[in-house]
Amino acid sequence: MIKAILFDMDGVLIEAKDWHYETLNSALAIFGLNISRTEHLAVYDGLPTKKKLEMLTKVCGLSPKLHEFLNAYKQKLTHQVVVERCRPVFHHQYALSQLKREGRHLAVCSNSVRATVQSMMEQADLLQYLDFFVSNQDVTRAKPDPEIYQVAIDRLGLKPEQCLILEDNDHGIQAARASGANVMVVATPNDVTYDRISRAIRDIEAAA
Repeated sequence: MIKAILFDMDGVLIEAKDWHYETLNSALAIFGLNISRTEHLAVYDGLPTKKKLEMLTKVCGLSPKLHEFLNAYKQKLTHQVVVERCRPVFHHQYALSQLKREGRHLAVCSNSVRATVQSMMEQADLLQYLDFFVSNQDVTRAKPDPEIYQVAIDRLGLKPEQCLILEDNDHGIQAARASGANVMVVATPNDVTYDRISRAIRDIEAAA
């Protein structure tokens, strides 16, 4: 029986891929660097900013001394964008409220920093439905490592097979599958509806 639903955030509950792309490039532009949209989606999508900066050091020679500044500035820009653009989405509120009413545990597991997860969930009016959330600051290894999902599952006191994870990008899907939990892959936040999640749960439980 599926007792918990674990959600990735960016690209699953929040359409934030462009926000992260835009704010990171705004920070990098100070030093004359730029990541193309195609490259971001193919290589960097779903990774924490710290990891992206480490990769840029290897690829572009970005000085490691700039990492702390760029990370902090990018997070500041992201917060501004979240306040300006992040709004509640009815079908997400409905899905989480119904799942909660059914007695299922709900959590968000995101490669974003803690402050960004908190801000996005508050702005989207979804925080009230969550048991908790796990950020990249709560683990030592971010996705694609499964640690973030393992931490959430352990915190719930459940077995992986009792959980359903919703993910959208390669790094997150890899982490979700490696955790041993059931996985529902979504293309966009529009796919995250109560009907689709319920159908996935029924299919999993029927096959058990």
